[in-house]
Amino acid sequence: MAMESNGFPYKHVIWDWNGTLLDDAWLCVETMGGMLESRGLSPVTPERYESLFGFPVIDYYRALGFDFAVDPFESLSDTFIDGYRARTTECPLRDGSREALEKIARMGIGQSILSAMEQCQLDSLIAHYGLRDYFTTVDGLNDHHAHGKTAVGERWLAAQSIDPAAMIYIGDTVHDHEVAAALGVDCVLIYSAHHSRERLAATGRRVIDTLDQVFDL
Repeated sequence: MAMESNGFPYKHVIWDWNGTLLDDAWLCVETMGGMLESRGLSPVTPERYESLFGFPVIDYYRALGFDFAVDPFESLSDTFIDGYRARTTECPLRDGSREALEKIARMGIGQSILSAMEQCQLDSLIAHYGLRDYFTTVDGLNDHHAHGKTAVGERWLAAQSIDPAAMIYIGDTVHDHEVAAALGVDCVLIYSAHHSRERLAATGRRVIDTLDQVFDL
């Protein structure tokens, strides 16, 4: 039986995946670092990563100094994803992820995933961590080039019967703020080391550090 929502003011929670529920920023830095080193390019430190990473990801690759005339973006993206996938299950869930999902489920509040990860990999990972039953829907992209997820979100929203004003999007990047704005839903951003706190704060959204702070809304 669902418990009372204890004043939680939403009927549906939209979750981002990478960084928000899965602690994977460190792996993104390490994987990209190997690619840069093999090409004699400047390394990507965690601080540089936080300042440059964004969507569409092609702009991030360009900012790192890749020459698309030598290495086409699609080829670089394939190389990154191959390296990332080989180690993804080394990533832990973010502290408090399972507890937050369980608490929201016990409130009787719906939950969905909206991710820039390729759909098959997203499905596989959520199954690996045993989280699928928490979500009514899990939506990713049809490729791994991470152009953005606004269009996917708009299609998802069109299929829902819930007022957007009764939803909240929980993410960890400026793009999550942009998607939430496009959907007309509330948004809170959590620092995950994918984007700096300064970049998150510049959106005007509330920025939190731990998932239990979601319940302070």
